Amino acid sequence: MKALSSFFFFLLLLRLPLQASADRCDCTTKEEATDAAQALKLKLISIAGILTAGAIGVLIPILGRSVAAFRPENDVFFVIKAFAAGVILATGLIHILPDAFESLTSPCLPEKPWQDFPVAGFVAMLSALGTMMIDSFATSYYNRSHFSKAKPVEEEEGRSGDEESAGEHTGHVHVHTHATHGHAHGSAPELSEEASLSDKIRNRVISQVLELGILVHSVIIGVSLGASGRSSTIRPLVGALSFHQFFEGIGLGGCIVQAKFRAKATVIMAVFFSLTAPVGITLGIAISSSYDETSSTALIIEGCFNAASAGVLIYMSLVDLLAADLKNPRMQSNVMLQLGAHLALLLGAGSMSFLAKWA
Repeated sequence: MKALSSFFFFLLLLRLPLQASADRCDCTTKEEATDAAQALKLKLISIAGILTAGAIGVLIPILGRSVAAFRPENDVFFVIKAFAAGVILATGLIHILPDAFESLTSPCLPEKPWQDFPVAGFVAMLSALGTMMIDSFATSYYNRSHFSKAKPVEEEEGRSGDEESAGEHTGHVHVHTHATHGHAHGSAPELSEEASLSDKIRNRVISQVLELGILVHSVIIGVSLGASGRSSTIRPLVGALSFHQFFEGIGLGGCIVQAKFRAKATVIMAVFFSLTAPVGITLGIAISSSYDETSSTALIIEGCFNAASAGVLIYMSLVDLLAADLKNPRMQSNVMLQLGAHLALLLGAGSMSFLAKWA
């Protein structure tokens, strides 16, 4: 399903150059002649750099599972997740949402509704609410489907156990205890297993929704960089976007580790994240000759997708990553762990905010 949605998204982007020539903006000034060869060289460097940085970032938490200190059950993992949540929150608020407002309030767009109504904020709000609903419905659906498979077996065992006990003790007056006969259906280990399964399902939903939001944004920035024809614009973006993908990869990798996917699913998610921005850059290079980033079609599509991506990332960072961990009993009972997590959160948000100077 994820691959299918990405395919349709790329098809939608391919329509941009077809309509760009029909609705170009007349309010922009003529740009200076660009060095096409130098720009193309920088784009190829950016593909290699961003691919490498994203792959390293997402693999650090995944491969770090072999180190005891970096496993999800240890305190250090809370600090890493807090840093990642700060990165994702700053990405949504500092990098993506301002770009969405800039695109959707451009003077190249008609005054109504783009100038009269905060469309970017509205789309971001709808995206956050939609993410919350998907998060809730998906979690409840997976919980019902998993637990309903085990329920009939447990009920059958419970009935047979009760009938067996009743037959054995017919005519006896005594207090019946399931523990005596080994029928502790509500025992702590079983409840612990159910809670563990529920947490795993929850973490899997979180990681998949989070990756979807990151992938949409990665394609947008990739196309924008690939379609740019100015070396002066591309040069600072190469390093900034490499760090950007590296930090986002750490955040996504931490969620993938906590979700405990199988090896195949883990590899697929890591590869999807690593390749999306480079594929976007390649697509941008392919359409750069006919792509006009100031056309009304390009501005509206980029602005709406950026706003939707920002809503997803803001919701996920605050609700699914930060709120869940900061209210965790282990975090609440350890002041030093709280301080470490808060400092990591500020460091992650500050690092991504600093990168906004260039990208």
